[in-house]
Amino acid sequence: MRHRRLGTSGLSVSRMALGTMTWGTVLDGEACRDQLRTYLDAGGNLLDTAFGYGGGAAESLVGSFLGDVVAREDLVISTKAGIERRGTERVVDTSRGTLLRQLDTSLRRLQTDHVDLWLVHTWSDEAPLAETMSALEYAVGSGKARYVGVSNYSGWQSARAFSLLESARVPLVANEVEYSMIHRDPERELAPAAESLGFGLLPWSPLARGVLSGKYRNGVPSDSRAASRDFPNFVERFLDGRSTTIVEAVATAARGLQVSPTEVSLAWLRDRPGVVAPIVGARTTAQLRTALASEDLELPPQLVEALDEISA
Repeated sequence: MRHRRLGTSGLSVSRMALGTMTWGTVLDGEACRDQLRTYLDAGGNLLDTAFGYGGGAAESLVGSFLGDVVAREDLVISTKAGIERRGTERVVDTSRGTLLRQLDTSLRRLQTDHVDLWLVHTWSDEAPLAETMSALEYAVGSGKARYVGVSNYSGWQSARAFSLLESARVPLVANEVEYSMIHRDPERELAPAAESLGFGLLPWSPLARGVLSGKYRNGVPSDSRAASRDFPNFVERFLDGRSTTIVEAVATAARGLQVSPTEVSLAWLRDRPGVVAPIVGARTTAQLRTALASEDLELPPQLVEALDEISA
């Protein structure tokens, strides 16, 4: 797998990341271990997790694999802070105290003294942005994080965060955001901001919550996220007429290239301006292998143009 620099930083990452949102909940430890080995064997090195994933189970599993499945120095660990579950309640808190408390907890779970990339998981109006950014500055200064960034920030939010960190001589190197052929909102202002300011985009849900894989073309599979009690309404808003048109176009392109719709969708996104590495989360190792196969696919320019027009 080829690697890219994360924005204009010196951090080199594989151009596909492995997501862990369902580790320790939907996926058990053995399944996670198998996926990590498969991903590493394909040349991947960027693992995406978060303080709130699985109530901490995802980070704990990652920590248990260090020194066993993979050497710490061979893995780029990215984690996020600012969102957690308290019972059924989703709590957002991006205050300095909470962010740093969560970072320390993440490091204990991950069984490491630093993370390679630490992100604020979401924007919040409840804490001053300068305070939130001061936590990122401290994390870099203390050595607990090598690089920092944000997640789910709009273009102007990213630019303001970038400016505050720049004044402290700490670069903002990444923004992790939802982006796919169906959800192209980041192209309006975020992708231009990324290219101008020098941070990289890490798209989550690059298959539009599985819709671009084509699995919903003939209904909702019983084992899919759309049918899962763990992810209510997770897919529903992507099962409309516009999405159907895009999915059919992707399926037609895939047949012509003799590859899967997943490969076409990921290859299209991987090469968008500003994108560094789509984050792929898979329910099975077989699904992960299909996603990894996109690494060898280069879409013809005429096909990219057609998909751009259909999904605009």
